[in-house]
Amino acid sequence: MSTSKSDALVVFGVTGDLAHKMIFPALYAMAKRGTLTVPVIGVAFPKWSMARLHRRVKDSIKRSGRVDNQRALRHLLNNLTYVSGDYNSADTFASIKVALKNAKRPAFYLAIPPALFETVIKGLGAADLAKDARVIVEKPFGRDLPTARQLNRAARSVFPEDSIFRIDHFLGKEAIMNILYFRFANSFLEPIWNRNYIASIQITMSEDFGVGDRGAFYETAGCLRDVIENHLFQVIALLAMEPPGGRDFGAVQIEKAKVFKAMRPLAPDDVVRGQYAGYRSEPDVAKRSDVETFCALRLFIDSWRWEGVPFYVRSGKYLPETATEVLVELKAPPQRLFADSSPKNGRTNYIRFRLSPNSAVALAARVKHPGKDFVGDQRELYLLEQQPGEEAPYERLLTDAMMGDGALFTREDAVEAAWAVVEPVLKRHHRVRPYKRGTWGPRDADKLIAKDGSWHNP
Repeated sequence: MSTSKSDALVVFGVTGDLAHKMIFPALYAMAKRGTLTVPVIGVAFPKWSMARLHRRVKDSIKRSGRVDNQRALRHLLNNLTYVSGDYNSADTFASIKVALKNAKRPAFYLAIPPALFETVIKGLGAADLAKDARVIVEKPFGRDLPTARQLNRAARSVFPEDSIFRIDHFLGKEAIMNILYFRFANSFLEPIWNRNYIASIQITMSEDFGVGDRGAFYETAGCLRDVIENHLFQVIALLAMEPPGGRDFGAVQIEKAKVFKAMRPLAPDDVVRGQYAGYRSEPDVAKRSDVETFCALRLFIDSWRWEGVPFYVRSGKYLPETATEVLVELKAPPQRLFADSSPKNGRTNYIRFRLSPNSAVALAARVKHPGKDFVGDQRELYLLEQQPGEEAPYERLLTDAMMGDGALFTREDAVEAAWAVVEPVLKRHHRVRPYKRGTWGPRDADKLIAKDGSWHNP
C-alpha cells in the first residue's frame, strides 16, 4: 500500500449538487489550512466555461458560510481545471489524462449517481489511469448484497482494495471519531464494556423534517437503506469492536468487519417500519407507497463480549428533534440497598454520546441528597463539548483519502457483511405503520423495546 500523498484530485460530477453543497466548501477549507497543494480537475457532461464553473464555486462557498479568505479562494480557483465529456466515451478519459499532465498518483472522486460508478471505474482502467491512483466512492455502495458484491468486483478489477475509499461523511464527524478515542483511551471503561454490565445499547438518529424534494430517491431507498445500514451500523461497529492491534487503519477496519460478521441477520419481527402522515402526497412518491420514513430495529451481536445484549436502533423523519444520540445503559446493582435506586424509579446508570447537532459525552450516576435519609437522584457528569475550528467531515475525509489514510472509510468485507445483516428484511417485512408528524414514530416501536425499558429521546 502506498502512503504517498495524491498529487492531483479529479472530481467526477463537479457540476452536481454534492460538489456544490459539500466538496467545494471542503476544498476551500483545505485551501485556507494550506493542505490543498495539488491541482483539481473537475469532470462532468455539461459544456461549461471556466468562468461559469468559477461562479458555481463562489456561490457554493457563499452559501456554506462566507468568503473570509480571498487568497485561499484564488488559490482554489487557480488550481481548478475542467473536462467536459461523456463518461461512456474513451475520449473523455483521454482528455483527463492530458489534464493530469505529470501527475503520477491521482485521486479520483466519484461524486456521481451510483449507477455510473462501474462505468467510470472501468473507464479509468481502460485508459490506464488507475496505476498508483486512488478512487473515492460516495455512498450508497450498492442497494443490497448482490449489487454491493457486483460493485466491489468492478472496483477490485481495476484498483487494489487499499486504494478504494468508500466515503461515508458520517464517519468524518468529530463526535463519531470521539467514540473510538473515548473507548480505547480510557482504562476505566474496558472492564464494564461487555454483557456482564451493559443491559442494552440504543442509537437514535432523528430529523424534524420530511423528504422534501428527495421523494424519488426515497422511493428507491427508504430509511433502512438510507441511514441505518450504513451510518448507524458504523456507529455500532465503533461501540462494539474489540481493541485494534494498532492505530493504523487496517487494524481498525479488521475489528469493525468482525462486528458486522457477528451480527445476527434481521428477521421481520425485529423491524418496525413507519411512514409519516402525508408522505404519499410528497412529490415523486407513489400513491400507495410502502416505503418507510421511520425504521426501528432490534439486533444482536453473537460474540463473547456482546452475547444477549440487545442493540436498539431507530431513525426517522418528521420526529420532534433533529439529533443523534447513543445511550449505553448499564445493569442495575445486584443488590437493592436503597429503595430509590430501583430501575422502576428511572434509568439505571448510563453513558450517553451526543453525536449531533453538537458533540458531548455524559456519564450518569446516582448522587445522595444531603441529610440522614439514603435518597438521591441521578445526575449527569458532562465530559466533552464541541470545539470551535474543527475540520468539517468532507474536509477531513478528502484530506485522509488523498493521504492514503483509510481509518474513516469502509472496507469491502465490511460493506458486504453489513448488507448481509439487512438482506433478509429488504423485501420480506411487515407493512409500514402510519405515524403523526412531530411524534417519535409508530407505537409498535415502543413495543419492540418494551422488554428492555423505553426509548431514550434526545
